[in-house]
Amino acid sequence: MKAFYTNNNGLVEIPKWTADCWIHIESPTETEKTYLLEELQIPEAFYNDIEDIDERPRIEIEDGWTLIIMRIPVKSGDVKVPFHTVPLGLIFKDDICVSITFNKTEIIPDFVQYSQRKNIEIEDNFNLVLRLLLSSSVWYLKYLKQINQKIKLAEDNLEKSIKNEELQALLQIEKCFVFFITSLKANDVLFQRIKNLKAHKANYDQDLLEDVEIELNQAQDTANIYSNILTGMMDAYASVISNNMNNMMKQMTSISIILMIPTLIASLYGMNVPNGLEESKYGIWILLFVSILLSVFGVMLFKRRRWF
Repeated sequence: MKAFYTNNNGLVEIPKWTADCWIHIESPTETEKTYLLEELQIPEAFYNDIEDIDERPRIEIEDGWTLIIMRIPVKSGDVKVPFHTVPLGLIFKDDICVSITFNKTEIIPDFVQYSQRKNIEIEDNFNLVLRLLLSSSVWYLKYLKQINQKIKLAEDNLEKSIKNEELQALLQIEKCFVFFITSLKANDVLFQRIKNLKAHKANYDQDLLEDVEIELNQAQDTANIYSNILTGMMDAYASVISNNMNNMMKQMTSISIILMIPTLIASLYGMNVPNGLEESKYGIWILLFVSILLSVFGVMLFKRRRWF
């Protein structure tokens, strides 16, 4: 998908390219790849770097072209790992500015709508980069809240179960935190490098820099807090599940021991040898009485020692 945006009391989509407009390409097709490499003549190495799903955030300059890669959060189609992060690359030179991502994202449409609501004017390419960093940090926080809701749901299920499925669900959610924390740290390093670029340092909007830094720090702190809570909760519930299983095994063992008492008596007096009761017409009742009495005694003993 290819879209062109220009400033007009916010970002407005236009039908074709004009000088100093912003080109956004999402999940590029072969036609769009040809447009980028042949018509706009962006370096192919930059395009390939953005295509790499594991590419780290960084800034690179080559032949007058500037490449800035940040990592943004996206929803995945995997139920087990509902969120992960992907690279978003911005390539610009002179009057050409292109952003590329190989995954569908909610960030760009929301960013465009927000710019229209707030009448935000994009002053230059680095201003666009900073605003996209700010928007991505906000979306990290939104997705973290959704992840927290999934944790609460898994926690409710875990309280009613001694199975491992709920713990495994939490383990999958923990992967989201690993992706988020790693990407946020890398975005923060990228932000510090952009912030300290000597050639552009004097032109930055200081309020925007402060907003980006605050949101990045808040997203990192929130992700770390949720991750620590999840780790502690998983350890606690793992111990609870293990303890529940131990209690169940203890109860089953106690029941087996109680049932063994009448079985042992029946086995001894069921042998084909003289036992003193073979001629008594009350023999079976005596054995039943003794078996029940010993079993009751065993139950009372186990309860007194809290083995039951």
